[in-house]
Amino acid sequence: MSKRDYYEILSVNRDASEEEIKKAYRKLAMKYHPDRNPDNPKAEEHFKEAKEAYETLSDGQKRAAYDQYGHAAFEAGGMGGGNPFGGGGGAGGFDFGDIFGDIFGGGRGGRQQAHRGADLRYNLEISLEEAARGAEKQIRIPVMEECETCEGSGAKPGTTASTCQTCAGHGQVRMQQGFFSVQQTCPRCHGSGKQISSPCKDCHGSGRVKKQKTLEIKIPAGIDTGMRLRHSGHGEAGSHGAPHGDLYVEIHIRPHSVFERNGDDLHCEMPISFATAALGGEIEIPTLDGAARIKIPAETQSGKQFRLRGKGIKGMRTHAHGDLHCHVIVETPAKLTDRQKELLREFEEISQSDSARHNPRAKSWMGKVKDFFGN
Repeated sequence: MSKRDYYEILSVNRDASEEEIKKAYRKLAMKYHPDRNPDNPKAEEHFKEAKEAYETLSDGQKRAAYDQYGHAAFEAGGMGGGNPFGGGGGAGGFDFGDIFGDIFGGGRGGRQQAHRGADLRYNLEISLEEAARGAEKQIRIPVMEECETCEGSGAKPGTTASTCQTCAGHGQVRMQQGFFSVQQTCPRCHGSGKQISSPCKDCHGSGRVKKQKTLEIKIPAGIDTGMRLRHSGHGEAGSHGAPHGDLYVEIHIRPHSVFERNGDDLHCEMPISFATAALGGEIEIPTLDGAARIKIPAETQSGKQFRLRGKGIKGMRTHAHGDLHCHVIVETPAKLTDRQKELLREFEEISQSDSARHNPRAKSWMGKVKDFFGN
């Protein structure tokens, strides 16, 4: 039976680039790999077919010969001569390290690169006043730093690390399972390519030790809960000389005894007396910048909201001040004297004599109740 066209097998055009051919093959190899299709007897056939097409089209000389002579270029005595499956290791002589290197990490024979240090997160609790005005705080964080005794080498001073015998200094070893051949980090040296016979007594061969670091943190004015401050290079030290990670300080604002924050606005509740609510008056309310006075109009109802413009928090991003919202709560008198009770009973009798006038909200509500019950 005649062979299928290699370009057709990979579903690429004849002018496809090397990267397009590689991408197409990788997709088919992952789809039809025998280990992934144990119940599909045709998977191995498709897998080998795709592999043969890729090996030919990924080689410049073989591709040129194929484009000119087709499959005849690789038949015995043909222009190509030889077996298109010749060469390196892996399944059927094929090395999967080049194809799946970006998936499983590392290239052929390459040493594992040093890893950047881990990022750290620190939860910092501050007061509302500190968030509004800005502040400077000192924090202590546990971090992994380069060992000063061995200068990060992991070896005892006066000694040096030797080449790892398991991976021959490459930092990786090749593992093969059936058709599949991939590179993995060396289990003995963990990718460093070095073997330490006399480890440093302080870091025990890791090249890093745990320390407490003290940092000065500048809190910008207007910051809010959940915002994070990034401090580059203040995370953990990287392995084998790689850069430090970063430190992220996450802000949490403590609940305030008076104010509740909503964005850049502040809210507070202010109790007022029954007489002030009924007759009106002037009250003093707190702000972050001191006290302020507001006028309470006569007949003010409980829950009425008063807004003081610009008395909130200056936003960190908007640079505009929010507002202060004061919610007045009419307070019911407590621990009344006999005289106060007497006056209130007299007041209630007068109010009930013309309740529609003195208690309009109660009259409206009772009307709704009657409508509800159909009376």
